[in-house]
Amino acid sequence: MAKTKKGTLPLLEEYLVNIQSNNYSVETVYNYERDLKTFEDFLSADIKKDFLKLDKKDLIKFKAYLSSVDRLTASQELGEKKLSSYSINRILSALRSYLKFLSDMDFNSPINADAVKLLKTEKKHSQVPEMSELIKLIEAPERFEVDPLVKLRNRAMLETLFATGMRISELLSLKRHELDETGRIYITGKGKKQRFVYLTPRAIKHLKNYLAKRLDDSAFMFVPSRGRNNTKKNKRISTNYLQFKIKKYRELLFINIPVSAHSLRHGFATYLAENGANPAAIQILLGHESLDTTTRYVHASDKYAEKVHTKFHPLKN
Repeated sequence: MAKTKKGTLPLLEEYLVNIQSNNYSVETVYNYERDLKTFEDFLSADIKKDFLKLDKKDLIKFKAYLSSVDRLTASQELGEKKLSSYSINRILSALRSYLKFLSDMDFNSPINADAVKLLKTEKKHSQVPEMSELIKLIEAPERFEVDPLVKLRNRAMLETLFATGMRISELLSLKRHELDETGRIYITGKGKKQRFVYLTPRAIKHLKNYLAKRLDDSAFMFVPSRGRNNTKKNKRISTNYLQFKIKKYRELLFINIPVSAHSLRHGFATYLAENGANPAAIQILLGHESLDTTTRYVHASDKYAEKVHTKFHPLKN
């Protein structure tokens, strides 16, 4: 067997090519590469050990390495002081997938995929801002942006997110031709699964206002107005930009519940459920594989639970 450089993961490039050829998105391939680079850093800088000499005790050390506050790595989200159990499990899942690939390639790895055990995740109480706060957030670009085109574009993006329940990656990959004249959008989502989502009349209005001011011929629905990506032929807005803007709007509006692009998707599902929408229909709109995933949104609202209790409790009087 060929020796590997200390800290280097064997067949890493081949692994990344393999998942890319299996229709993983560009973003997913990037995330897997980033998370495996974290494991490489652990091997070379922390335990100073060759991959071929690893044992199961090193996996325990790796979990401790990821949990350590004083080891902030490039894989961590901006502003995090400590990786959550969800973030650690994401990295461990990438490592498990890589080890399985080595086994499929008949590479004699010192540890196998089954040896990588995920952490027990903490249960989070899902928080969705009040509808009045979500409305203020969606309308915030008109209040806080100076550039007229940015004002129209960011408002249209937030309106589209909340109207459709799209993922942020789906929104930023959206092409103009995917929208029909009725406000129905045919998108390719996670796992290359295709589905319809639907704009509200309000979202259609703001989207038309933005597109009417566009002078470019880009196929993308939303494009950067300046910066490094603006010179590219198929220019796209980055997820970091939109998440940063949402965070900034939240701070300017003094909304104390953390809000992200996913919060708009979460709010979309929660408020549909509160108004009596069928969970199976919400599942289709969100593009969830399992109804169990959808019910996390359906049962997330305290107000929904309170309304059910008030309406159905047998000893009300």
